Amino acid sequence: MNIRMETENIEKKILSQYATLSINTKGRKYEEKKCEIRTDFQRDRDRIIHSKSFRRLKHKTQVFIAPEGDHYRTRLTHTLEVSQISRTLARALRLNEDLTEAIALGHDLGHTPFGHTGEKVLNFLHPKGFEHNVQSLRVVDYLEHEGKKIGLNLTFEVRDGILHHTGEELPMTLEGKTVRFADRIAYINHDIDDAIRGNIISDEDLPKDVIDVLGKTHGERINTMIVDIINNSIGKDEISMSKNIGEATEKLRNFMFQRVYLNKDAKSEENKVEYIITQIYRYYLKHSEELPEDKMGIYQNSLNPIEDRVCDYIAGMTDKYILNVFYSIFIPKPWEKL
Repeated sequence: MNIRMETENIEKKILSQYATLSINTKGRKYEEKKCEIRTDFQRDRDRIIHSKSFRRLKHKTQVFIAPEGDHYRTRLTHTLEVSQISRTLARALRLNEDLTEAIALGHDLGHTPFGHTGEKVLNFLHPKGFEHNVQSLRVVDYLEHEGKKIGLNLTFEVRDGILHHTGEELPMTLEGKTVRFADRIAYINHDIDDAIRGNIISDEDLPKDVIDVLGKTHGERINTMIVDIINNSIGKDEISMSKNIGEATEKLRNFMFQRVYLNKDAKSEENKVEYIITQIYRYYLKHSEELPEDKMGIYQNSLNPIEDRVCDYIAGMTDKYILNVFYSIFIPKPWEKL
């Protein structure tokens, strides 16, 4: 018996009857030899962490475009906070922590530069529309590649959790549902923290009735939400909040939409971002031969239309990279005498 098999046996003994056991995975798209050390979900987690798409998250906007300061969240720090909250929930509920962590780390791999503003622009420009959760699945299934190896070939359960971490359809596993809650807990609370730091709102602006229920501080609110989910979900085949905490959380989320996500000051640079992405998208539709060869090699012998290729290229860019691309295409270069 190898280490992986021992771990699989430990899962059978200690995890909830509602947890997803590694040994019961529905498998991968392409069959692979099992690792002797790691379970399938542990391998998925490692593949995501070592991917180029994961590294690029450190230079992608979370909410505030081009913020001045070292402590504002990026898409990477958001992902790590979601992972931490997810693991706390999974461990307390005796769910599969490795599966939960893999889903959390991969859930935003398809996010665009400049956050949801970039997503909105690509959704408008691309004939097929654009949703970051769908793109995240496309990243792990197709766009991440090394040599001739296409995609990360993740397990069904991780792929399902990534795709359904947002949207109307729910994940099939409790681990995936846990990440959905963790994502919301993370972004509501850390966006409040960033908005206060950016002088968009103050502590006094937060709805008093909500604060009285959830807590006055960042840590208190997160703890209240986590403990409530644990108390309402332990030993059950469902992940949920109590009515009282759920309503307070939703009210706080609505407050953030009204005062932060749609705030003119917070979105003061949004028109510029929309212009930049639109111009680059249209440029490459007309000049597809200028798309970088190392990025386009994956499409050889593919039926993907040019709109897909341009959309994939832009969605994978970081904030810094897309600005450099814009400068190189549209900003005149100084004349130099040869």
